[in-house]
Amino acid sequence: MSSRYAIVLAAGKGTRMRSTRCKVLHEVCGKPMIQHIVDRLHGLGIHEIILIVGHGAEQVKNQFGASVRYAYQSEQLGTAHAVMMAADLLQDKQGTTIVLSGDTPLVREKTLEQLLEQHETQHAAATVLTARVDDPTGYGRLIRDANGLVERIVEHKDATAEERQVCEINTGMYCFDNQKLFQAISRVKNDNAQKEYYLPDVLTILNEQNECIGAFMTDDAEEGTGVNDRIQLACAERLLRMRINEQHMQNGVTIIDPTSTYIDADVCIGPDTVIHPGTYLRGKTKIGPACVIGPNADVSDCIVGGNVEIRYTNACNSTIRDGAVVGPYAYIRPGSDVGEVAKVGDFVELKNSRLGKGAKVAHLSYIGDSDIGEHVNVGCGTITVNYDGVRKHKTIVGDHAFIGCNANLIAPVTIGEGAYVAAGSTITDDVPNDALAIARERQSIKEQYAKRLMSTRP
Repeated sequence: MSSRYAIVLAAGKGTRMRSTRCKVLHEVCGKPMIQHIVDRLHGLGIHEIILIVGHGAEQVKNQFGASVRYAYQSEQLGTAHAVMMAADLLQDKQGTTIVLSGDTPLVREKTLEQLLEQHETQHAAATVLTARVDDPTGYGRLIRDANGLVERIVEHKDATAEERQVCEINTGMYCFDNQKLFQAISRVKNDNAQKEYYLPDVLTILNEQNECIGAFMTDDAEEGTGVNDRIQLACAERLLRMRINEQHMQNGVTIIDPTSTYIDADVCIGPDTVIHPGTYLRGKTKIGPACVIGPNADVSDCIVGGNVEIRYTNACNSTIRDGAVVGPYAYIRPGSDVGEVAKVGDFVELKNSRLGKGAKVAHLSYIGDSDIGEHVNVGCGTITVNYDGVRKHKTIVGDHAFIGCNANLIAPVTIGEGAYVAAGSTITDDVPNDALAIARERQSIKEQYAKRLMSTRP
């Protein structure tokens, strides 16, 4: 296989987005549009990826850092002009260069691989990815000669009435013999309605030199869909989301209502898991087999084991281990670790804390900066008082301890293994193993007090 390079066009203003964010950084299914493109190029084993940046260049560089190379386009004078900006980085290299736009998040890695393979097998100077659509308005048309060979691409605004009847369109994605690309691109002129330097004109130049020009047609025209405004962004989100959901269902995941289930592109889900409506699975979340997620769960960047239930819950940057039950209405904040077969019940907030195997925090509690041992029972209304106004402190509860309802554990404090904390206690000192701690006022009884009080009512 010859060396492969990629040029991704990402310098446009994106004025129709009406945003201070660079257009290609707007997210589709959990990551920027251009990140989808770059990830697929990495999957193809591309040797070098060059992003053509302009407006919002620093934003793009902050996204990718040193993982790619950059060429700067100070003026946006057309797609050929953009590619020319990479000449200093690529023009002397031998191999294949794929060119595509950073605002086409729907293109599949498999399609790009097929495009590359056909190009290299045919030893073509250029190969264009095309699609057939019912309404080609606004797209460049692929014009073929009498023998069906690619002759040129004409932009919609420059097309004749006859050419506008052609329904095979240019998706804006190409493969080129790298050296022939840069030899031809220097001859591109801007004698068109827009006064821009069009990359498709390279194909015309190569054709005049009797070079082989190929075309690979995708059977899914949506792959070439570009995003230029918020309406198209929402459309791309919807299309990619359904594609993602269908892939999970083909892999053995049950999604009760795919139209109301939102799964980001990098999420992994094990077979026999059931996803209920209103669920959001974000980031790089990984969910094991035979889980029940939702309804109305929001899980971001979490590692979830097998046979876990998460209902009506928000969980972020945490681990939830095999057999755990979380929710309803729980809040699992970053840095938490819910142990095997542990339970986090309704209106419980867990922050930067570990629950050991079989531990239970069933209702109305806050557990922050804590290490809760195995098979601990934390009663309703328990609060770990972790903040002194300056810094956070840790609470440690040993295995098999029992924390009664409405207890306040004033950190830093340690509750020993097997210890009991009586309901209503405010614990400020460590409790030894197997001890009982009671820290509350003794109850007193005033006989007949209520009767005397009621007798004074007006």
